[in-house]
Amino acid sequence: MEEIDVIRALGALAHELRLRVFRMLVVAGPQGLTPGAIAAQLDVPNATLSFHLKELMHAGLVSQERDGRSLIYRAAYEQMNAVLGFLTENCCQGQPCLDPGASACQC
Repeated sequence: MEEIDVIRALGALAHELRLRVFRMLVVAGPQGLTPGAIAAQLDVPNATLSFHLKELMHAGLVSQERDGRSLIYRAAYEQMNAVLGFLTENCCQGQPCLDPGASACQC
């Protein structure tokens, strides 16, 4: 993953509503959510949500699929994992962590 892609993803997530939307989509899993369901759950106007979904899509963190007359948004798990991998690739100076089950790296 390129550094510019990580910066774009982190920039997209650096907004409270976008972070909430992304986390909601992660929880929703592969079935995803419609914009109406997201807007209702977060109590935000559709136009506001649309803008933020576009930002998440531009960062590659969200995908969109048409299902009949509805749009379905899903978290892009591959991109999410690539960002996490980039952020942690030099953990413990490239050596395996002593306790991989720990909540924090224990070099």
